[in-house]
Amino acid sequence: MLIENARQPGILIKRYKRFLADISLADGSELTVHCPNSGSMRGCATPGSPVILSKAKNTNRKYAWTLEMVQHNGIWIGVNTGMTNKIVREALENGIVDDFGRIESVQAEVKVSDKSRLDFLVQTENGPVYIEVKNCSLVENNTAMFPDAVTARGTKHLLELERLLQDGTGAAVLFCVQRADGRCFRPAGEIDPLYAETLRRVQQNGVRILVYRALVQPESVTITGKIPLCKVW
Repeated sequence: MLIENARQPGILIKRYKRFLADISLADGSELTVHCPNSGSMRGCATPGSPVILSKAKNTNRKYAWTLEMVQHNGIWIGVNTGMTNKIVREALENGIVDDFGRIESVQAEVKVSDKSRLDFLVQTENGPVYIEVKNCSLVENNTAMFPDAVTARGTKHLLELERLLQDGTGAAVLFCVQRADGRCFRPAGEIDPLYAETLRRVQQNGVRILVYRALVQPESVTITGKIPLCKVW
C-alpha cells in the first residue's frame, strides 16, 4: 500500500502522552506530530531514531503530520496502527493472505456484540470467517511478539472469536508484523500473561493464528508472506 500523503523524514526527539511525538527536521526546526499507536512502542521509540512522517489531507487537524515509521538498526518499522487494517485488507483482496480459500467479499468493522466489533467478516468459498487484526512492532532476539503493553481489549477480542467459532463460523486472529527482523512469532507473556494464556487456549479450541510480515519502506507498506509460530511459545 502506497503512502499517498506528502512525506518527509525526521529524527525522533521523544514520544510522549501516548499519541504525541516531537520530531527534529533537516532544517533544524522541531515539529510535534500525531503518534497513532496506543502501545508502548517498546524497541521502536528510541530518541535519535530516523522517522518518516506523512501530512494529513485534513487541513483542520491540530497536528498536521503523522508518525508513520521509525528506523531501528537500519530496519524500518511501521508504527501507524491506523494503517494496519488497510494493509491487511489489500492483502486479502489481492490473494496474498490465502488461508481461507477464494474470498468473495470483505466487510470491515463488524459488530459482533453490544460492546464489540471485529475488524473483518470475510465471506469465502468455505463459509464466513471473522478476523481480528493486530499490528506487531515488537521484535527481540529475532522473535516477533504481541502485545507490547497490557491489552484488555485484545483479550476481549480473542474471547469474541472463540465464542463465534463455537457458534459455527470461522475465526482467526492475524498479526501483521511491520518489520523485517522477526523470524518467528509468539505472544509476549512476560508483558501480558493473560493475553498470552488466552491466545494459547483459543488456538487449542480452533481459532486460527496467522502471522504475516509486511515490507516497510518510506513510500509504502506491503504484506509479503507468512512468519511461522515459534516452536516454544
